[in-house]
Formats: sequence, structure tokens, C-alpha cells
Amino acid sequence: MNEAMPAQPHSAKSESLSVAAQASVGHFDELRAAVSGNTHLRPANAPGSTANQAQMTDIWRQFFAMLENDSAADMDQRAANLARRVRDNGITYNVYADENGPQRPWSLDLFPLIVDPQNWQHIEAGVLQRMRLLERVMADVYGPQTLLHDGLLPSALVHAHPGYLRAMHGVEPVGGRYLHIAAFDLARGPNGNWWLEAQRSQAPSGLGYLLENRLAISAQFPKAFQTLGVQRLASTYRALMDSLKAMSPAGPEAHLALLTPGPYNETYFEHAYLARYLGLTLVEGSDLMVRDECLFLKTLKGLVPVHGLLKRVDDQYLDPLELRADSTLGVPGLLQAIRAGNVLVANAPGSAFLESPALLGFLPALSRQLLGEELSLPALPTWWCGERSAMEEALPRLADCAIKPTAPGSLDHGSFDPVLGGKLDARALDEWAGRIVRQAEEYTVQGYTPLSQMPTWQPSGAMAPGESGKLLARSVMLRVFVVSDGAQGWRVLPGGLARVAGAGQEITSMQRGGSSADVWALTGGEVDHATLLAPHMTPESLMQRKRLITSRAAENLFWLGRYTERAENAIRLARLTLECLHGEEQSSAPLLTWLSQMAVANTLVLPGVPSALQAPRVFERSLIDSLGSSSGATSVGYYLRAIKMAGSSVRERLSPEHWRIIIRCEEELFERCAAQRQRADFSALQALQILKDSSDQMAAITGAQTDRMTRDDGWRLLSIGRHIERLAFLSSALMRGLDTGSLHTDGGFDAMIELFDSALTFHAQFQQSRDMAALVDLLVIDRDNPRSISWIAHTLRGRLARLAGSEPNQLCPLSLKVPNPRTWGLAQLCDETPDLVTPAHGSNSVADPIAPTARYALLKDVLIQCSNASFQVSDEISATYFTHSGLANQSLGAA
Repeated sequence: MNEAMPAQPHSAKSESLSVAAQASVGHFDELRAAVSGNTHLRPANAPGSTANQAQMTDIWRQFFAMLENDSAADMDQRAANLARRVRDNGITYNVYADENGPQRPWSLDLFPLIVDPQNWQHIEAGVLQRMRLLERVMADVYGPQTLLHDGLLPSALVHAHPGYLRAMHGVEPVGGRYLHIAAFDLARGPNGNWWLEAQRSQAPSGLGYLLENRLAISAQFPKAFQTLGVQRLASTYRALMDSLKAMSPAGPEAHLALLTPGPYNETYFEHAYLARYLGLTLVEGSDLMVRDECLFLKTLKGLVPVHGLLKRVDDQYLDPLELRADSTLGVPGLLQAIRAGNVLVANAPGSAFLESPALLGFLPALSRQLLGEELSLPALPTWWCGERSAMEEALPRLADCAIKPTAPGSLDHGSFDPVLGGKLDARALDEWAGRIVRQAEEYTVQGYTPLSQMPTWQPSGAMAPGESGKLLARSVMLRVFVVSDGAQGWRVLPGGLARVAGAGQEITSMQRGGSSADVWALTGGEVDHATLLAPHMTPESLMQRKRLITSRAAENLFWLGRYTERAENAIRLARLTLECLHGEEQSSAPLLTWLSQMAVANTLVLPGVPSALQAPRVFERSLIDSLGSSSGATSVGYYLRAIKMAGSSVRERLSPEHWRIIIRCEEELFERCAAQRQRADFSALQALQILKDSSDQMAAITGAQTDRMTRDDGWRLLSIGRHIERLAFLSSALMRGLDTGSLHTDGGFDAMIELFDSALTFHAQFQQSRDMAALVDLLVIDRDNPRSISWIAHTLRGRLARLAGSEPNQLCPLSLKVPNPRTWGLAQLCDETPDLVTPAHGSNSVADPIAPTARYALLKDVLIQCSNASFQVSDEISATYFTHSGLANQSLGAA
């Protein structure tokens, strides 16, 4: 340990502390509250010593004192537990649109950033003051525009900014407040002072991730969390929700929703998590519609009013009628509903211009004008090059500053990633200077300060081979959130989201290999133990929570069920086919014909592939190669990926275990198939093992759907989706077995029972019998067999009726479209009297010329009815519950 620190028992942990966690020269060391440097440099708040010699602060000493018995191996174990929690909870920060890209787990460091009470009070006061100022700026810009008229704020920074929405000028937001949530990015300089680096007002992210960070890190260090007096978060979230409801048009009983761009957004996990935590309905733009200047949610039971939106969609995409016409993320007519005062949106559309770094240079003067106060939390020196004097002052400083776009993220204003002048050579600096001179208004120059560095644990797996884990210092930035607090104005969330730079980096970016850290804001007073739970729920609010299932969520659940069943069917059919190709009946023409037809019909192989009867090895190779394909033949891998995509859209309805199994099943199949193809020896035996393991995982997925989900209308649609697929698949399989004559061979008879997953039951009841009457009884008639046609049809009829809200024992019109199994008799279905019935399946495929295709006419008729009914029911469900086509012509404006 450092000489100035009290002696501790020698351990791998104390040894690593003595040689590591040292901040880089010139950076403020969070661990020691001093600037790091050589002995001639003086640290902040510690005259006469440097971070090399200074001892840890009292707070960090207390924290590590509770870990004094932990070795490096123990810390590695904590880090492994943390990584496992992140993985098991499915916490991701990735681009879902990259279909072939792996899930990117959220990166979280083991140690929190600890902020003492004195520093936190200073931060809290500073960001609250800035929040009041930004609110006043918004009110003026969208109101009298006095600041623009008086020249205190350049018009080019407002009117020319893509985030300024002219459609919102003169509109007073519902509740009278423009900003309900804002985030402020802070950096601590070498002198120990906090500086504002950026502000986010449009749709700031992090409120959900920091919750997960807090739960994960407090569980790793429960004793330290309790002892140090870390302030809790729940009461601030509660204040935000109470404030949004109180300000909305419907008051305390308001229905609030969280508007997300959808599962392809890189922070979608946070949207789903935050909606679940706050009790909000998670919606996409397609879930909503405007009618008579009011906002409605499309649900299974019709339209439900929405009184408030917590948006995570950028403003320009909110309304394709008035903003970006190509947007599919917004709601047509939303701005008109806002102007009419019928919906609260947090934050009010049009705040994006506040995020321009150029604005920071004007805020001190604006604070004096609007608040009569000096800003207590300074921003880094900022020059907007659109002002000639500012540009001339900034150009000589480029080597010591950061160059930023005036309108970040805008495609029309030359947006680019920020550049650190200190990383550029003389030629590059000259090139940047030339760009600035040519298009000055597009560039903002901001002073640079070395970021403070906090201790992070680098486990042994991240170190050089043979090197144990150790503490290392990494640059860090702090994001602090301010949220609405009703009549009290705003409050600061006591904590935040720390972003930690990667090794050797100064930019704290998750996209560039950075990570996050929990933030412990310590309090000198009493810890607030309030919870987010409401003291009581009204009957109205309880009913609302039970009935609100959006049409989008319902459709995704419906397809989640369908793809789950398709995956199970594909796995079972693929296994059965490979086993038969290497079994005792591999020369049976009817069996091979049936297997070929089933494989093509269910897209396990492409139509042009020779059948198993013509070229068995080619057919087998094609089937194996398609298992891990996500295009072409839509085989097992395609369906598993479809399950993941459908499930990602309803993450808020799936348990962590359910989602984790889905991800693991999809990833393992693709990884194992790819590995086998690279070795060029992907045999049938290896494929069968992969299919067996996938089948085991599918059993866990279907078990979670059957036993771990609430039986509401969303679950009913998932179940209906599965039964529609099962009815179509098994009816078609049995029909093709009759048409090809496969059922009249021993191998085909046994294969059909295996495909119906009923072999154990059949042999228990009928031993080794291969009588058709026994097969029809178990696979078609038996109402106790969940794989029989009768059980599926009966269950589907009942669930359709329940979904439609029919009275008990009453069926709805859609239920009646499914054949009634009560009318089926075993004797009639087993009647082998020849009939002039043309085979409905397999007529253009290789068939057994002596197959009795005209027998079992009534059975075939029932199977055809079931197959047709499944497709008809699917189409009507979509039209009735998902598209709301009857509402498509309703007016967006007033009647």
C-alpha cells in the first residue's frame, strides 16, 4: 500500500492496490482527491503532495476497508458474478438491425463512482439552476423571442437548427412546462472542479440503465452500500410520475405511455425496462392514432385514450404529417393533438436546439438576463465559430480544444464525431482550421480538460497471460439527471450514470469500447427509503392495467407463438428425416416421398433440390446445410431467429429466464452449425446432436410460455398462434401420409407417430400394433392427447371465443370457422371405401403408384377443412385485432 496509508494484511488485493489505480499524469484522481503527476506538481485540495504520495480519501478508505479480506481472485469472482447478472438479465446496448451481429451485453464496471455529500450538493444546485434557465429559454424561443430580438441569442443557433420546430411556436405545453427530464454531462478537471460538457434535452438516455447498474452493484457490495449512506433513487422516479400525471389533461388518473422507436433501437432494453419499472405502457408509433385531436392507443379491445407520452423518439420523427414525411416511428397528427392541449409530451417537441454545444457559450449571459444570477456550475469555455470574433479567438486554440459539430446528428448540417485537437498533427489542424473558416457556423470549439479518473477492476481475463487482476484508473464522465417534481419545479436524481473510457482513451463512448459505472451520491442526512409503489390503486386504474394490450404487442405475441411452433415442428421433422435416411426403412419409396414433400412444404430444403428418393445424399446435405441458414430455406435457424426478433419486441412481457433461453438457443445453433461447416465434416450424426440440444431448449421455451405467463389476451393470442400452426402442420402431415401411402408402410406409420410426438402414448396403449384405426383414434380423435387434431381444434375454438369475450360455453363466429371435433366419429373416419376424391396434396411429386389415394375420404375431408381453417382464422385475427382497418379512414382533426 501507499506509505501514507495504514498497514493492511498482505494479500493479492492489497498488493494490486499499491501499484495500480494510479491516475495518469495531469488527471484528477477520484481515489485520492488529488491531481496525479510528478513530485513537482501540486494536487488539488492536498497542498504539498501529489497523488503518488496522497492517501485515499476517507470515503474510498471506508469502501475498501470492507473488502480488505478479498484477494484478487475474490474480486475476479465478483466481476464474473456481475458479468453473469448482466448476461442473465439480458441487459444490452446494441444495434438490433444488425441481424447477424451478436448481442452486445451492457458493459458495467465493478466499482461505483463515489461522490461525497459536499460535491453532490454543489452539483445538485448547479444543474437545478441550469434546468430553470433552459426552461426560461424554451419559453422565450417558442413565445415572445425577446432573446433573439435583443441579440442575446443568435437567430442562426435557433432558427437554423434542425431541432427548432416552427410548428410549435406559440404553443403552450400542457401543464405549462416544456422540460420534464434533462441530462447534464459533467467532467471533473485537474483542479477538482466539476465542469459542464454537454446537456441533453430531446430524449436523454440512461434513466433505465442506471437503475440496473444500481441493483447490480449494490448487490455486489451490500455492506458498503448500507454503511456509506448512499441515497436511494425510487422517490425521484415517483416524483416524476406524479408530476407527469398531475400536469396531464386527465390528472391523477391519466394514462401515460413510453414512446419507443422499437426493438431495432440500440437502447431498446432500457425502454422496456423503464416502462416496466414505471408502470407505463410501452408503445411504438404504429400503436397510436390521433382522432378528433386526441391521442389513442390501439388495443385488442379497441381505442384507449392516452393523456401523456414519455418519448424516446427524436423530435423530427414524431409526426410524419408535419415533420419528416418518411418517418415510420411517429404518429400522424400528434403535433395537432399537442397544440389542442389534449396530450402531454415529455419533453415538449422542439428542445433539440438546446443540445447544441454552441449554446453553452451564451448561457452565462442568458442566466444574468433571465435569472439575475451567475451560473454556479460553469461550462467548459465554448466558442461558436459562426461569430467572427469567436472564431478568431478559437482558431489559435485548436490544439488545446475539442472540435464539435454545432448541430450534432444532423445530416443537413455536416455533423461529425468530435475531434480532440491534441490528437492531431500540424497538417491535420490546418485542415480543420480551413474547414472552420469555410463553414464557420457548422463548427463549435470547446475547451478541453483532462477527465478525472476513477478506480476500475480489470479481471485477470482482461490482463496479459499469467497476470492477476488489478485496479486500474480510467477516465470518467458523470451524467446527472434532473426530472420534474410538480409544483416544486424539478429535483435531481441522487446518483447518475458514469461513463468510463476504455484503456488509453479519453472519450467516454460505449460505442468505442467504453463502459458504465454506478454512481453513489452520499448523503450527510437520512437515507430516503421511499418506494415507487403507489399507496393504493383505484378500481379504474386496476382495470386499465389489466386490459391494456397494444395491438403491436398482441401481434408480436401471436407471431412469437407461431414461430415457436414452427421451430418445434422444423426441429422434429428434421430429426425424423435424418433418422429415417439412416434407418431400416431408408429404401421405402412411400416414406422417402412423404419426407421429401414435408421437407419442401416446410422449407427445410428448397424446391429445386432432388428428393430423398432420387438423390438421398444430396437431399440430406441440403437439409443439413439449411439448418443454420437465416435466408433461402427457412429452416430451424430461420425460425429461431424469428423467435428472437418477435420476442425482442415484447421484452417487457417475457421473464429474464424466458428471454435468456431464447437468446441462448438461437446463438448456440448458429455457432455450432457455423463451426461444423468450417471443418467441412458436418455429418448427419452431428446435425442430430445439434437438433436434439435445440429441442431440449425449445422445451424450456414452450414451458415458459405455457406455465410462466399470465393468461391474459396477449397470452391467448400467443397460444392461438401456436395452435394455428400445429393444426395446419399436423393436418397437412397426416394428409400427405395418406396421399403418398407412407402410412401403409411400417416405417411411415412409425414416423407419423413420432412426428405427432405421440410414440410413447401409442405404444403404451396399442403395443406394436400398426392398425390405422388405432392411429386415427390417438392422432385425430383422442381429446386427451394435446397433439391430436381433435384436441387442437377444440382448444383453438375455445380460446378464440375467450379472446372475443364470449360468454362461458358460447362460441364466437370466428370459433365456428374451426371444424367441430364433436361431429367426428372413429368408424366414419376409418372407412376405407374408395371414393372419387382427388388428392389435395403431393399430386405433382413422386408418389407411390399403388398408394390407395382414394381411401379414407371423410378423414381427408376433415384434414383439408382443418388446414384451410387455420389459414382463414389467421387472416381474420390479423384484420380484427392488429390492423384496425375499420378505423383507417377516421379524421385526425376535429370532427
